[in-house]
Amino acid sequence: MKLSKQWDIEVAMVVAGALHFLYSCGRGCLLPFLTLYLRHLGLSAYMVGIVMGTRHLISLIWHPLSSLLARHHDKRRAVIIGSLVCSAALGLAFLLLPPTGEVTGVSVCNSTAPLFPRPTADLSNSVPVDHKTVSPGVVTAGVLSQVRLTMSAQHLTGMDTVGNAITTIAQGSSESGNTSPSVTVNVVRREKYSKGPMDISNNINGYVAPHRRAARSKTQVEEEAHFEFLGSLKGMDAQHQLFFLVLIVMGLWELVATPLEWTADDGLYEYLDFVDATEHHGRVWMWRLLGGACGVFGAGLLVSNLDCFLFGRASVPRSAVHFIGYALLMLVTIPEAVFLPLYLNRKQVRQRGGRTNNGVKALRVVKEDPRALLCAITACLVGVAGAAVEDFLPWQMQDHGSSEMHIGVALGMALLFQVVFPPLLRTGLVSRLLGPHGRLLLLGTASRALQCLYYSFLWSPWSALPAQVLDFLSVSAFWWSLEAQCKDVATPGTERAIQRIYQALALDLGAGLGSFAGGVVVQRFGVAVLFQGLAASLTLWCLVLGLLQWKIPRQRRINYSRLLAADASQESDSETDQERDWLDNALEEENGNNSNNHRNKYR
Repeated sequence: MKLSKQWDIEVAMVVAGALHFLYSCGRGCLLPFLTLYLRHLGLSAYMVGIVMGTRHLISLIWHPLSSLLARHHDKRRAVIIGSLVCSAALGLAFLLLPPTGEVTGVSVCNSTAPLFPRPTADLSNSVPVDHKTVSPGVVTAGVLSQVRLTMSAQHLTGMDTVGNAITTIAQGSSESGNTSPSVTVNVVRREKYSKGPMDISNNINGYVAPHRRAARSKTQVEEEAHFEFLGSLKGMDAQHQLFFLVLIVMGLWELVATPLEWTADDGLYEYLDFVDATEHHGRVWMWRLLGGACGVFGAGLLVSNLDCFLFGRASVPRSAVHFIGYALLMLVTIPEAVFLPLYLNRKQVRQRGGRTNNGVKALRVVKEDPRALLCAITACLVGVAGAAVEDFLPWQMQDHGSSEMHIGVALGMALLFQVVFPPLLRTGLVSRLLGPHGRLLLLGTASRALQCLYYSFLWSPWSALPAQVLDFLSVSAFWWSLEAQCKDVATPGTERAIQRIYQALALDLGAGLGSFAGGVVVQRFGVAVLFQGLAASLTLWCLVLGLLQWKIPRQRRINYSRLLAADASQESDSETDQERDWLDNALEEENGNNSNNHRNKYR
């Protein structure tokens, strides 16, 4: 006799909670600090915005497609395990990218030891180095760019030293009144070269003098014309070369890391739905937040207490700990993925277009309902602001003296405040104070606007902490109001699809647009102007949203599940009443017969 399969809900939720906790912990080690790492490599703001925006747009397309393919081919567990292994390997690939040497931000290490020194072992034996300390004064990226231009000009004219040019620029910056810790500038003196100034100038940036170009053979000219495209790539500056390398690695990493989240979530939901326990699915959300908070806390504290270089080697900066920790946590998550409870209803898979039809129905519902459409637009706008904050808030904090410890504590506190909202929601205090979920959506958007305005006026390393309390409303309350809106407008079978639409609009489409626009604004105007612009835009939308919510009549949909439950309870009550009446009548008749028999016996 074949034994029936046992379904243990508590064990399933423990395994699922452990998987989401470790996975979110690994992402918390890396993602909040990724834009800082790209900044230290030498990428500019608009390059970082393009890289992060491309990542979000890949997620927008690949999230639903990978989940659908994994479900159709019944390969969910293989997809999850493969995603963990490949994302760990490609996460370490970021460490192979060479720095450009461009100074695009404030170094987190001390000023005497550069974060990513370029190898100079070949020049140390023949070229003496003078160390000039400039203090006080602020050597900014613009000043250093002037230094590089001056050094190039000195090379072209064949002068022996460039120390006077650097000292002049540093003194000019110190006379402006700025004060900062001393900055060490390495000045290279050229004393002996095997070639004269004309020989050097004739070969700079691939330039060939006319008299040498005439001496070329016809074969060499044809070969150069044939490889003109490759020559143009080689002639690209180091910053743009690094940008394209980062873009390729980021795209590959996102392609392998994206399928895990939706695939694991769909498998767990269908497992709980089969045993009628979908109310337990919301507990996973709490483990994700706790895992992310632990990851960002731990990574920030650990990296800030390390030396600038690991293992005593200048080629291994301490920022590598973020990628190493991410890879290790992805590998530790594999055993939980092996035992993760997944369920697949093969009868539903055989039905062609079942999931596609639900998505089309959900889009039609959102489009036709005015309040649902307002929620969709709000989700996209809040996603724009959220991505800009995630990408460039660490830059703003670092510019005001924050280290990885300050950034980790601030972002971790924001995640912990998001965990506080669901318990308060269960008590009913939030619903009594704030009223309908439409009003809560408006309040969450206004809270995000207030956060952006506050971030634009940071003044110290710890000054970002008070604004993190508002994540209680700007994130948790905002998403709860969207879920409540889903329940109001959803038809049978489309509630989960509508939730996925809101997630894609906020976390993928809106986030991608926010990264692209944020990079451009920061490049041209600065981080403070970006946050002030976001605050003004969200405040204006809050006014429009409140006016539209007041004008649009609120339509209450009939909850058919509650009606069926009520009908069933009424039927059960009527059946019990009928059974009770029948039993009472039978007992009365029996008692009547017994009394009649008793009377007849003693007559």
